[in-house]
Amino acid sequence: MIGQARRLVVLLGLTMLTFAVCASAVHARTVTDSVGRRVEVPDYITRVFAAGPPAGIFLYVVAPEKMIGWGRAPRDIDKPFLLPKVRDLAELGRLTGRGDTISAERLMASKPDLIIDLGSVNETYRSIADRIQAQTGIPYVLIDGRFENTPTAIRLLAQILGVSARGEELAKASEAIFADVDRVVGAVPAASRPRIYLARGNDGFETGSRGSINTEIIERVGAVNVVEGIREAGGLARVSPEHVIGWAPDTIITIDPAVRDLIMSRPEWQPIPAVQNKRVFLLPNQPFGTIDLPPSLNRLIGLPLLLHALYPAQVTSDLKTELRDFYRLFYQVEVRDGDLDPLLEGLCR
Repeated sequence: MIGQARRLVVLLGLTMLTFAVCASAVHARTVTDSVGRRVEVPDYITRVFAAGPPAGIFLYVVAPEKMIGWGRAPRDIDKPFLLPKVRDLAELGRLTGRGDTISAERLMASKPDLIIDLGSVNETYRSIADRIQAQTGIPYVLIDGRFENTPTAIRLLAQILGVSARGEELAKASEAIFADVDRVVGAVPAASRPRIYLARGNDGFETGSRGSINTEIIERVGAVNVVEGIREAGGLARVSPEHVIGWAPDTIITIDPAVRDLIMSRPEWQPIPAVQNKRVFLLPNQPFGTIDLPPSLNRLIGLPLLLHALYPAQVTSDLKTELRDFYRLFYQVEVRDGDLDPLLEGLCR
C-alpha cells in the first residue's frame, strides 16, 4: 500500500508538472522583431519598459496604459499635453542613448513583461538587446526607427502588445501624413526647395549631417540639409559659425525659443541668408520635439508644420485643425484653442 501511495504521489507530481509546462506554453508566444530576432513574450503584456526616449514616446502613443515609467520625466510645461494617468509616472532611466542610467537590478525590480527599443537596429543595438535579455530574463525587442518605417513599426509594436486596432488607426494616419507630404513636395520644383540648417544645442551650433536620424525630417519634406563634410558621433555634430556661414542656408529651423532668439540677435549669425530674410522658424516642442529630440513618432506632426512654413502656396489644409487632430489621435489629449497659438507663433514671419 505504501509503495502504491508513493507511485500515486509521483504520478500526481508529474501530472502537475506537465500541466504547468503546458499552461506556461499557452500563455507565451514568439514574436519576430525588426532584426529577425525571435523573442518569446507573454501572451498578455501589461508592463513595458522603454529602453530609450524614442521608444518611450513610441510606447506612449501606441499603448500608454502599458507604460511603467519614463526614461526622462516630462517637464511641467509638457504635462498638459499628456494623459493624466501617465504624465506623472516615475523617471526610471534608460538603457540606450547617451549612456545608460538604469541598473539591471532596478530594471528587474520594476518587473516589466517586455523591454522595447526604437531606433537604429545595427549590430551594436542587437548586442545590447541580447545581453540585457540574457542578464535579466526579460524579453527585449528591437524596432526599426527609420522615419520611412513608421507605419510598419507602429503595426509591429501594436501586434506585439495586443492593440492591433489602435495600431492600424495610427499607421493609416501616418501613411496619410506621408502621402500629403509627397503631394505638396511633388508640386515644387527641386530648384525652388529650401536649403535648411537645423540648429540644436544651447548655442545653435549642434546639428546633424545629411542622412542622420536627427535630420531625416528635412529630407522628407524635399528640402536640402546644408550640413556636409563634417564628422559626427551618434548622428550629431558640433560645427562652427564659419561652417554655417559657408553653407549659407536660406532657412533655419529649431525647437528651442532661446536658440531662435540667440540666432536673431548674435552678430555671428547675421551674415547668413536665413537670418537676413527672417526665415528662422521655431517649431513647437510640447510635449515632445517636432523635428527630433527625440527622433520618434513626434516627428510626424513636424511634417505638416514644415509644409506650412516652407510651401505655404502649395498647402490647402488648416494647420490648427491638423495640429488639434494629431494631438487628439496620437497623444490622446484635446488641445484647447488658447494653447494652439503659442504652439504655432514661431512659424509666423
